[in-house]
Amino acid sequence: MQIVWRKGEVSVADVLEALPPERKLAYTSVSTVLRILEQKGVLGSRKVGRGHLYSALLPREAYEVQSVRHLVETVFAGTPSALVERLVEAVPLSPEEVEQIRELLGKKGSRS
Repeated sequence: MQIVWRKGEVSVADVLEALPPERKLAYTSVSTVLRILEQKGVLGSRKVGRGHLYSALLPREAYEVQSVRHLVETVFAGTPSALVERLVEAVPLSPEEVEQIRELLGKKGSRS
């Protein structure tokens, strides 16, 4: 999705070209992922010659919200605090990031 948002409209070959060299994916694998995202309503496509060009139907923020909600429901049994716990355990956070997270949680707590 990062590549689609950055480029606007992409072919399978465009995505393959934009991937880091260490991501050795087959053409068919990238094509399958793009088609699945299209079926889920995340991407749209238009036929050009024998191929398709794909573009984002959801802005980045909406996709992030949808993805996080899905992650919380499917991986963390609907418990957002479990996701936050794993985040702070698994990802190195700078003191500034910790403070930013505290502020966000403080704002969220005051809105409830």
